[in-house]
Order: sequence, then C-alpha cells, then structure tokens
Amino acid sequence: MQERPVGIVNLENELHEQLRRASKASFRSINGQAAFWIKIGMLCELNPGLTFQELVARELKEAGVEAVDDEVAAA
Repeated sequence: MQERPVGIVNLENELHEQLRRASKASFRSINGQAAFWIKIGMLCELNPGLTFQELVARELKEAGVEAVDDEVAAA
C-alpha cells in the first residue's frame, strides 16, 4: 500500500528558502528534505545521547545498507 501525502505545513519564508537550498544540495525534493529534517529532529529528541552521525548510521543499518570500507573502495 502506497502512502499518500497529507496535511499542509506553514513555514516562514526564510526557513522555506533554507529548505529549498538544502534540497538542491542533498538531491532531494523539497518535501523529501523537509521529511528528512523532521525525522532526524524526532530521532534527536528521542535519542539525545546519540550524535547525528550515529543516528544516520543506525537508520542506514536498519534499512539494510552496508558500510563500505574506505580502503577497500580505494583499491
């Protein structure tokens, strides 16, 4: 079953501009970037003892993404 987008979020103009710029740099849609920021914000609040990098690594691992060793990748 595919999720349907719901709701509208009102943002200040400056925050929307930052969101637009970040979405280009991250190769995400504006909605995708907003969803990423929201999810990371929720994870930070629920796991205050973890760093951003630890949270992202945990999420990637749970999604089945395997880390590539830099030395192996360079060979």
